[in-house]
Amino acid sequence: MTEGNEFSMDEFTKPEETQPADKEWGDEIEDASAAAEATGSEDLVARAGLPVQPGLPVIDSDEPIIAALRQVHDPEIPVNIYDLGLIYDILRSDEGDVKVRMTLTAPGCPVAGELPVEVAEEVARVRGVGVVEVFMVWDPPWSPDCMSEGARMLLDYF
Repeated sequence: MTEGNEFSMDEFTKPEETQPADKEWGDEIEDASAAAEATGSEDLVARAGLPVQPGLPVIDSDEPIIAALRQVHDPEIPVNIYDLGLIYDILRSDEGDVKVRMTLTAPGCPVAGELPVEVAEEVARVRGVGVVEVFMVWDPPWSPDCMSEGARMLLDYF
């Protein structure tokens, strides 16, 4: 993750760069998920959307996804979840599928069951996005330092 809680696709390796040809996109997430499940640190918690129909354009930028994530708010905090720093990774496949790794401000968050579903549904509404999977992670733990500068100003956190 880059400073300011903005993401660059340069931070993520593409599957074809690291995986044998017989592995499909997302296998590295599944492999990481299996390892994380063993430690209890990452879980698939929400899924939404349908594969992009053949011939239709797929999403080619993170910006529309980020805009969608900025529409999702924790009801107890007047800041969207992206600027709050709850989104750790956004991965896009060549087919338009999206995987999001996110966290919550605390493991006992009252909206823990609802917020990831809302994230998946909101991102799935973006034109050119196919299947969206949201993974919940707890490492690294969220802290107020994860917030964007604008979020810190809005919440008077300096």
